Amino acid sequence: MSLTFKERLAQRAKQNRAAFSGSYKSDIVKLHGLSKAEIDSITADNTDVEIYAQLIEVVKEASATNESQAALKEQVLELGEIAVKIAKKIPSLASIIV
Repeated sequence: MSLTFKERLAQRAKQNRAAFSGSYKSDIVKLHGLSKAEIDSITADNTDVEIYAQLIEVVKEASATNESQAALKEQVLELGEIAVKIAKKIPSLASIIV
């Protein structure tokens, strides 16, 4: 049985609360604070926007589950070069990836 819209919304709110109370909460805030110009400066196409959204989700999940820095680094590297470039715009994430 599929969830109703209200149930999905409640589930998403619970996940977001966990992410924003986890170990990478400040990184999530900083990622959200990047301007479109900062993101667009990485590539000429829209790929960076897609990867940016995926990177935020990866960091949210890592924060919610209190993953180690090594695990987060591995996941960011799996997203590829664009994700690494975006992550390096956040000093605390850059220090993990280097």
